[in-house]
Amino acid sequence: MSESSAEILDTLRKIYGLLELLAEDKIAQRDAKQRAVLREIVGTSSTKQKSVLLMDGNRTQTEIHKVTQVNKGHLSTMIGKLHKEKLLVGDTKKPELNFSIPPNFFESNA
Repeated sequence: MSESSAEILDTLRKIYGLLELLAEDKIAQRDAKQRAVLREIVGTSSTKQKSVLLMDGNRTQTEIHKVTQVNKGHLSTMIGKLHKEKLLVGDTKKPELNFSIPPNFFESNA
């Protein structure tokens, strides 16, 4: 990828992030059921919550475990439940939520 292409991609990602912030209320309404199921599956465990925030499709379960120190069995079980509820996209080896959540999702009623 050329330098100018990389700059354009970076700019587009920033614009996307800003649009997401502006649309968060509408996104929350649209995804309310999925978000409720996510909260139910993840619960109040801070390590599980941190793990979900890292599920962007770029990290393996092992990489998520290394960063958050969540129990491997709990992570695997949680990912299985998320997959069963159709909250994940693609392969469970590199989990990715099929909807967006803000970074403060588990801190508030976002």
